[in-house]
Amino acid sequence: MSRIAFYYAHTNGTDKAHWQLLKDHLLSVAELARRFASAFGAGSYGYSAGLLHDLGKFSKEFQQRLNGAPLKVDHSTAGAQQGITLYGQAIGRVLAYIVAGHHAGIPDYGSIEDESSLAARLRRKVHDYSAYLEANLPYPQKNAMWLPVSCLEGQQGFSIQFFIRMLYSCLVDADFLDTERAMNLEKADIRGSEYPSISELRERLDQYLAKLLSSVEDTPVNRYRSDILKACIDKARLEPGLFSLTVPTGGGKTLSSLAFALRHASFYGLDRVIYVIPFTSIIEQNAKVFRGALGDEGVLEHHSNFEFPDEDREDWNEDMARLRLSTENWDAPIIVTTNVQFFESLFANRSSRCRKLHNIARSVIILDEAQMLPTDYLKPCLAAIRELTENYGSTVVLCTATQPALGGVMPETIQIREIAPDPPRLYEAFRRVTVTQLGPVDDDTLISELKKHRQVLCIVNSKSHARQLYRLIEDRPGAFHLSAYMCPKHRREVLENIRYALRMGNECIVVSTQLVEAGVDLDFPVVFRAVAGLDSIAQAAGRCNREGKLPMGYVYVFEPVGHKLLGWFQRTASVTGMVLRNTTDDPLGLQTVKRYFHRLYDIERDKLDKEGIMDAVEEERKALSFPFADIAARFRIIDSNTVSVVIPWDEKARDLIEEAAYRPSCRLFRQLQSYVVQIYPNEFVHLEQSGKIRTIGGDKGAVHFLADDSCYTDVGLEVPKAVEALGEVWFV
Repeated sequence: MSRIAFYYAHTNGTDKAHWQLLKDHLLSVAELARRFASAFGAGSYGYSAGLLHDLGKFSKEFQQRLNGAPLKVDHSTAGAQQGITLYGQAIGRVLAYIVAGHHAGIPDYGSIEDESSLAARLRRKVHDYSAYLEANLPYPQKNAMWLPVSCLEGQQGFSIQFFIRMLYSCLVDADFLDTERAMNLEKADIRGSEYPSISELRERLDQYLAKLLSSVEDTPVNRYRSDILKACIDKARLEPGLFSLTVPTGGGKTLSSLAFALRHASFYGLDRVIYVIPFTSIIEQNAKVFRGALGDEGVLEHHSNFEFPDEDREDWNEDMARLRLSTENWDAPIIVTTNVQFFESLFANRSSRCRKLHNIARSVIILDEAQMLPTDYLKPCLAAIRELTENYGSTVVLCTATQPALGGVMPETIQIREIAPDPPRLYEAFRRVTVTQLGPVDDDTLISELKKHRQVLCIVNSKSHARQLYRLIEDRPGAFHLSAYMCPKHRREVLENIRYALRMGNECIVVSTQLVEAGVDLDFPVVFRAVAGLDSIAQAAGRCNREGKLPMGYVYVFEPVGHKLLGWFQRTASVTGMVLRNTTDDPLGLQTVKRYFHRLYDIERDKLDKEGIMDAVEEERKALSFPFADIAARFRIIDSNTVSVVIPWDEKARDLIEEAAYRPSCRLFRQLQSYVVQIYPNEFVHLEQSGKIRTIGGDKGAVHFLADDSCYTDVGLEVPKAVEALGEVWFV
């Protein structure tokens, strides 16, 4: 019997008959990785990576470790070095990154002085793994390893590092899936069960829309909505690429964009539809609409506030189990996720974040509320969008009422095709508000103005200002407050109470930060908005006369006296002032918004890649010396300098906290997300030193929770004003 029969990849109990043979694992992973990478023409690379990734397990030291010896064995470096030997420096370097990083993450190339760098590992002495020669592994020939993607003009280095990261995704997902099948067949079988196909989902949507359209009243607004839907259906046959969908608030863009996405995916054989949305509140709304139209089993919500039921709950079923597993690699047909999850994954280097990336290839990606693309990272985000549309067979749709003017940021050769029929005509048809600029307004005057209205929304730029204003009206019936000092579960309950008050015609005065703006389905006759970016003002206006029940709604823009604008708010408000001073057009008209974005991107040009990510990948492109780990650490859409504090908001939260103290798990941490408030370190230190916060945890991480209920009130977490002022910039 060949020695190879005694080399194992994984153990499973004490009976070696159930252990996974190493050669079987390598061949299975290689085949899976080939299938995944074939989506973008890189099947040979995927197959090679699969064969190389665990070569170090052919060492006797690793086999001793599997048999219980207390040895620490580096089994990843051997395959990285072998890739260079087989394919030379260029191709081998590509494979070396992903093989070396398939457990710990794609490393920086770095220098030989840094032991964790790829440069040092390629020189590292490894255990003898020569037994692999007896396995006769069928490596693809070097002439089959041509680069299947184009190095795009102006971002050649970015194209190569993006390819490495996508290839890494294929390897780590294949490795996880094959290991799971060997170690946990029951779990693997749940994952392997079938989702409804894109074609089936398209048919379900067609039936849903036909029923919906037959029941709506024939009004001018509904005829415009029908025109938008028809355009989305008709233009779904256009070739894949980059599109815009410019639809005013109330134009029905959620279902119309879904109709485009499913028809386009069905016509071109694309694999899934991915909705990328800036705020979790909109995700929950849209996912509810999608499930109503398509059924529950194919729609995956992947964001911090979504809770899958516990396995012992009555509503737990195999569909839920499959969807939970799909959060790991996005193999469901409909994904609804956040800007943070989507874009940070595209720049990540760890397997847990990168597993899903290969399933983004050959997808329809709807960037909803596209004006919310993170400005500090706009250049790398647009570079990623170019890669997906030009090299990975995806279609991207920029979907919003206020399109960002990207023409001056992307190369002139990039064509963005509009789907909506005649956006200026649609804007006028759905125009429902007038905008009045009030100039400087102090808090007393503002409160006096708010009290004149039975139903009114006031949006300000900071949590502290929102709280101060609310305290001045809290004794009135129908007074509400919303901010990020409130945990998501609390905010959802308040939003439902606000919707009920609006629906019943009750008095309703709401003071909020900007979290209510983009896409939240609230409808007020009057909105006051503290001066900010013109896109934010336009989004605030979308909460005014949203359903068109009034001849006209009223939006008042004011400059808050005594509340200094900081950072991003100050800069965007300044640009808004410049644009509006030099125009006689409608303040919210498409041309005015376009001029605003042109001016903003021109002024912010040096800040559109604040971490210098594009320069970092272009500087060393010829040497393929990319800083993967460094980029992953730098690309953070949400300020990572915050601490999560769990609020014991209700009985369920208290039960979860108690369970986490004894049996911490990833499942519990996900469920606790609905009760989390993010605070700055100085706020955390103050509350902790005051005994207001306690920490529990174990091997799987620590959880900070609020131990003093008096610190959490109807306005959320109460932080002393002096401490809060040190941390707050624009985190809403």
